[in-house]
Amino acid sequence: MQSIAFQNFLGLVLLTKPIYLSSLSTAMSENQTPQGIEREVKTMGGAAIDGAPIAYIIVLASVATVLAFIPFSIVLGSGKGIPLSQSIYPLLGWLLGPWAGALASGMGTLIGVFLAPYTAGVPAIAIWGAAIASFAAGAMGDHPKRKYWYLVLTILFILELAAYAYLAIARNGIPVNTFILGAFVDWSAVILFVLPTRTLFARLIGNSNFVEVAIGIFGGTWMICGLAHLSQVPFTYYLFNWPEPVWNMLIPVIPIENTMRGLSGAVIGTGVISGLRAINLVKPKEAIY
Repeated sequence: MQSIAFQNFLGLVLLTKPIYLSSLSTAMSENQTPQGIEREVKTMGGAAIDGAPIAYIIVLASVATVLAFIPFSIVLGSGKGIPLSQSIYPLLGWLLGPWAGALASGMGTLIGVFLAPYTAGVPAIAIWGAAIASFAAGAMGDHPKRKYWYLVLTILFILELAAYAYLAIARNGIPVNTFILGAFVDWSAVILFVLPTRTLFARLIGNSNFVEVAIGIFGGTWMICGLAHLSQVPFTYYLFNWPEPVWNMLIPVIPIENTMRGLSGAVIGTGVISGLRAINLVKPKEAIY
């Protein structure tokens, strides 16, 4: 009888020993300070371009293609519509970074040329404008290795503005004051890009307050879309050479169109960024949102 009782007691001890040791180990780990150098654990990602997963690029290129079907204004001279996708070209740069954003917007515009030709304009010029818009938007951040990229872009934009002025004033005889008013969106965008407003808009877009995010997206979209317009207009003006009466008509129209891009970009962009933050999706390496 005593032997049976001893065996039962021994079995109970063996059964409860792992639980006791586990509790003791947990208590010791909670009371001890970890030793050694802190290490960061990273998961290995799939294929990426400039730190942005290819899947992200494909999805956002598809969004640009879909919005290419929706016109919101008319291009004088060509008679074709201005696509709503122009409003999100800066957003693609902020979400993906300069190279990946330029690739996504360029791909989306290229596909839109074939599927929605009524908003394509001159295809090569449309693709160039989309790509440079996303690239310039992605280069707005203060990445240590890319903080001087804006200087190269500024030189490019100044050369384009000089070419535009030469074609209008020197070759076609447009009055200087008419050119200044007609190109307001273009030269104001260059000034905003050179001044600290460039980094201010980038900081606002990365802010946690969505009111400030919307303000940053609106200002950034106005600036970047103005630069995209500047990158396209020397080529389109060389092709169409619109006369002074058309310049006078465009003076109030172009700022209104750019404001519409800013507003639609702010609405779409704020919703997209808030959604991405809510689902805690992994950010591309060069994203600034």
